[in-house]
Formats: sequence, C-alpha cells, structure tokens
Amino acid sequence: MVLTIDLAVLLAVIIFFLWRRKPLARSRLNTGMTMAVVLIFGVLIAPTAFGHGIVDAVSDVAQGFSNVGTNP
Repeated sequence: MVLTIDLAVLLAVIIFFLWRRKPLARSRLNTGMTMAVVLIFGVLIAPTAFGHGIVDAVSDVAQGFSNVGTNP
C-alpha cells in the first residue's frame, strides 16, 4: 500500500493552522514564511479546475462591482 499526499493539500492544512493561531506579535521571518507558503499554494492550485473556478468566480464578482455604476 502506497500513501500519497498532494502538496497543495498539505500546504492548505499548514495555512489553516497558521491562520488559526492567535494574532500575537509576529516576526518578519514568520510573516515572510507565511506569505511564501500562501504564494506557493496559489501557484500549485492555479492550473487545476478548482483554481480556474476560483478565478472565474472572483472575476464575475469584480465585473459585477464594476457594472454597478453604469446604466444599462
């Protein structure tokens, strides 16, 4: 039996636990590491169908906000 884990899933779990911590004073190294983990997670999830769905949803919301001020 071979146990495999997707790197994106592992990073999602790490991000969940990093964001769940109490908001205490963090060092620059800790903040930089969190930003790097989130960036790598974004790069890994972007080419997937889930990533494309997120991009489509965000673009629909942004387009809706930009069309609010215009008259049809």
